[in-house]
Amino acid sequence: MTDFSLIETLRWQPDEGFIRLRLHLARLSRSARRIGFPEPLDAAAKLEEALKGEREPRRVRLTFDHQGHIDVTTAPFVPLPPDAVWTLRISNTRVNSADRLLRIKTTRRDIYEAARAEFTLQQADEVILLNERQEVCEGTITSIFLDDGTGIFTTPPISCGLLAGVLRTELICQRKAHVGRITLDDLDNDALYVGNSLRGLIRATLQKD
Repeated sequence: MTDFSLIETLRWQPDEGFIRLRLHLARLSRSARRIGFPEPLDAAAKLEEALKGEREPRRVRLTFDHQGHIDVTTAPFVPLPPDAVWTLRISNTRVNSADRLLRIKTTRRDIYEAARAEFTLQQADEVILLNERQEVCEGTITSIFLDDGTGIFTTPPISCGLLAGVLRTELICQRKAHVGRITLDDLDNDALYVGNSLRGLIRATLQKD
């Protein structure tokens, strides 16, 4: 019996609807096929139903289990200030790049929760995970992006052991990002960003002890 569900976290705006909806639904379907879940055929309808009558921005969380059950919950969405800069720390927790479930967004989040728990919210806005080869993978809730001054971001390949984030996918498809392995030294040399589909790109700085 599968003890986890698939997750999609989206932003809904009154004047735009669901942000990156097509990419979220495509990832959900792709993930379901890879792990033998049924096809989430009514996901879009469930999302629309959950937002009926809303007039303020919402954070939307969809879960989909192995029996085909879809649950949608929403909460108010408060955007970050445009000039926000997040402080990042490096986790002592290491991911196993051979774990293919790391490429799929699920409720199995023990490793991310362990990494996040290493630092207080005052010490770090986000915590970065490395794999067994000391390669940079991702944050606990974000993808990693480096700008070397060319205007094209570098983001780690999923083979390092990380989620195929929706914002990451969009930037790659738009040729605004390409994949490449990132080391800890790279984080010191290039402009650093984190991001996800909910919040977009966020400028960041790495805090070392």
